Order: sequence, then C-alpha cells, then structure tokens
Amino acid sequence: MGKHFFRGIAEVSFIIFLFYANLLMGEMTRSRLAQGMDLMAALRDIATVPNFCVAVIASLIGYLFIEFWRKMLQ
Repeated sequence: MGKHFFRGIAEVSFIIFLFYANLLMGEMTRSRLAQGMDLMAALRDIATVPNFCVAVIASLIGYLFIEFWRKMLQ
C-alpha cells in the first residue's frame, strides 16, 4: 500500500510540475514580448487557485488513465 501511494504521489506531482512549467513557458513567451514582464510577475499570473484546481484534476485523470493502461498491459 505505501509503495503504491508514494508512487502515485510522485506521478501526480510530476504531472502538476509539467502543467505549471508549460504555463510558465507560455506566459513568459507571450508576456515578455508584449509587456517586458519579469519572472516574478509571470509566476504571480500563473499561481492562482483556478490553475491549481485544473492542475490537480488533470493530473488525477492522467494518473488514473496511466494506471488503467498499466494494468491492462500486464
């Protein structure tokens, strides 16, 4: 149980990291050209409650999808 729990936490956390990295790259590309925004301003724009909710929900769906296929292919 513990091994599966920690692997799930690690996988969900990695998906959330990728989500925020993608948001940050998009924000820096779009806003830096238009407004000269710095890194802290871009982080403030992406670190919101709605973005976090989307990241958690999407990562849980992604984790369940991967686990489904992992069990189907065994």
